[in-house]
Amino acid sequence: MRISSGLQAVWLLALAMAYSSPQVLAAPKVGASLPLVTLSGEAGGRVDGQSWSSQMLKDKVWVVFYVAPSHRDDNQELKDALNVADFPGEKYGSVAVINMASSWLPNSIIASALKSNQEKYPKVVYVKDLDRALVKEWHLADDAFVMLIIDQKGQVISAKEGDLSKDDIAASIALIKKTMATP
Repeated sequence: MRISSGLQAVWLLALAMAYSSPQVLAAPKVGASLPLVTLSGEAGGRVDGQSWSSQMLKDKVWVVFYVAPSHRDDNQELKDALNVADFPGEKYGSVAVINMASSWLPNSIIASALKSNQEKYPKVVYVKDLDRALVKEWHLADDAFVMLIIDQKGQVISAKEGDLSKDDIAASIALIKKTMATP
């Protein structure tokens, strides 16, 4: 049986979609809770050696950065704006999860830089993801800069990837303030 070229094209498109990377088909949904992820041991964890669980992302507004080492310098304006805002620690927290598997640099070099950052920015929780767990479980972009804003109930209220514009930054700061004001 011979398949027409039109039908063959539709079949190939369906096949390509079925085997596409998950971040293309299922990025984090605004309004949804993220699946529970725990990073410890060979999977990663906090820079201080403790395990890290996404279960902590409740009871205050959280900004989660998922960053490939090659994108560590992206969105400096956003980082500066968050530092200037100086949100109260009882209502706001931030986590920087580093996608260690997306870099050719040795993990020891990246870990050393993260320890320095942890000392410089003690309010930020620095986490190592050694095996792309958040790419797999949360369907985040693999080699990118991703920012998620999570509300007090643990639901995603904003998901951004790549370079944020000045308007995106202002809107993100306003969303954090508005959400912190909501019990």
